[in-house]
Amino acid sequence: MTDAVSAEATVPDWRVYPPMELPRILEVALTEIVEHGYDATSVRTIAREVGVTVPALYYHYENKQAILVALLEHAMTTVGGHIDGALADAGDDPVRRLSAVVEATALYMATYRDLAFLDSERRSLTPENRVRYAGHRDRIDGLLRSAIEDGCRTGIFATPVPDSARRAIFTMCQGIATWYRPDGPRTPTETARDYVRIALSAVECRDVRGD
Repeated sequence: MTDAVSAEATVPDWRVYPPMELPRILEVALTEIVEHGYDATSVRTIAREVGVTVPALYYHYENKQAILVALLEHAMTTVGGHIDGALADAGDDPVRRLSAVVEATALYMATYRDLAFLDSERRSLTPENRVRYAGHRDRIDGLLRSAIEDGCRTGIFATPVPDSARRAIFTMCQGIATWYRPDGPRTPTETARDYVRIALSAVECRDVRGD
């Protein structure tokens, strides 16, 4: 049996990431994996920190892999819901669409940085689970690709290397989780806006628009 972590497909305000709520087992597992790594984290340790027996933990999650899958599914559902909300506000305009994907992603990376950091553990997934997770990542990558290609087609983006620009934007957004600190000089909102500006520069945007 698995304790499902639900996240709404749509969110009331895509710019708002409320305090994260996870079942206790996943909360403890996230802390342990971020601190020690997936391989060094044991089910026994998670059970001890939660205050349950190992068999009781297995009632909710069949193994450590199932815990990692549940966390990564929650991560992708969460960021995906916020990106979808941002794109709904953006409409068809390529500048606003690219800005929306980058802003929503950067906000997620800065606000839920521990959850976002788990992307580095995708290597620990089984082949079947890795394919499923890659599908989630590819969807977000595809949204970036679509916005950039449309911008280049209409002449709003002048980059001669759209694929390289897309990869650079995707990678830099992923990297936020590795360096961002809540007590740093920039808020998540400020960081997200910084990254939107960088992304628009990367595609050589000729028509930068405000909100």
